[in-house]
Amino acid sequence: MESIRKIMSKRNSGIFLRVIPGHFATSNSHINYYIDMSLMKSRQSEASAIARAISGQYCYTTVVDTIVCLDGCDVIGAYLANELTNAGIVSMNAHQTIYITPPEFSSSGQLLFRENLLPMINGKHILLLLASATTGKTIAEAIDAIRYYRGVVVGVSAIFSAASEVYGLPINALFTTEDLPDYKTYSTCGCKLCDEGIQLDALVNGFGYARLK
Repeated sequence: MESIRKIMSKRNSGIFLRVIPGHFATSNSHINYYIDMSLMKSRQSEASAIARAISGQYCYTTVVDTIVCLDGCDVIGAYLANELTNAGIVSMNAHQTIYITPPEFSSSGQLLFRENLLPMINGKHILLLLASATTGKTIAEAIDAIRYYRGVVVGVSAIFSAASEVYGLPINALFTTEDLPDYKTYSTCGCKLCDEGIQLDALVNGFGYARLK
């Protein structure tokens, strides 16, 4: 596994991706880059800059009641709620404020919301926020879960996404494959890197990576 490279955003000055070339396995695919967003999600200056950039993707007439955060994006979600509120985004909540909550995952990987969180989901206009998307499968599962609990998904935002839309909803990403043109994603049973005998470097998810060698 090689050292970290930094890629500057072409659209948002001062924001950059940290990427590591290699062979990595997600829950849904194999990829040739691991995108390290740990500092983006935990460092105050970076989290607030990301939130500011994301907030500009939504018009002032968008209604947002709840931000559902995946991949440990809760800090960014809190800053994003503040940015949207300051920009005049409307909330239908009684206290005119935006909820920020992550889903829970069952032992089988299914997204769920406990009874105490349902008032934040049921009948609410929801913005889905995540760190990265490769195939869009996780986004689809999250949308299915939110709709099951009678939430209305009004937008999907990601820091990086290789997919452009899910269920007809555009994925508003700060970075795409245009910023990382040699980014590749393969199905687990049709991986070119595996076919070439290149061993996996690590297992990865939205929280980080675990080395295999």
